[in-house]
Amino acid sequence: MYLNKVLLYGNLTRDPEVRALPSGQQVASFSLATNRTYTNKEGQKQEAVEYHNVVAFGRQAELIAQYMKKGRPLFVEGRIQTRSWEKEGQKQYRTEVVVDNFQFGPSPMAGGDRGPAPQRASPPKAGKTKDDEVQYPEETVSADDIPF
Repeated sequence: MYLNKVLLYGNLTRDPEVRALPSGQQVASFSLATNRTYTNKEGQKQEAVEYHNVVAFGRQAELIAQYMKKGRPLFVEGRIQTRSWEKEGQKQYRTEVVVDNFQFGPSPMAGGDRGPAPQRASPPKAGKTKDDEVQYPEETVSADDIPF
């Protein structure tokens, strides 16, 4: 059995670009940056950044393009795919992660272009009133009344 599975969690390095295929299907392409912190031989902390080309199709492309902007975090699950084409007699290659599933990362708190922060519900009032009590029906249900 063979497996081609990619899990990435990183920040967008640019706003998604959306195009339409000849079939009318939407395609969003963007790049994710992931980083890794490690200690080198001298005991100093180092950070390495990797950049990943990512593409999403259809409804996923529309959602990512609508809600994601440069710098926002995104979790992507997909597969690696390499495309090739010829340009001016030269063979060109591009390796990408094709999105199968995704999840938006945490959104910025207040401000930004996403609107105001969500309002919290007010705490429940102390003491119950007659209107707050649960009213149960007076009839009883027998096992014969259940259809399954």
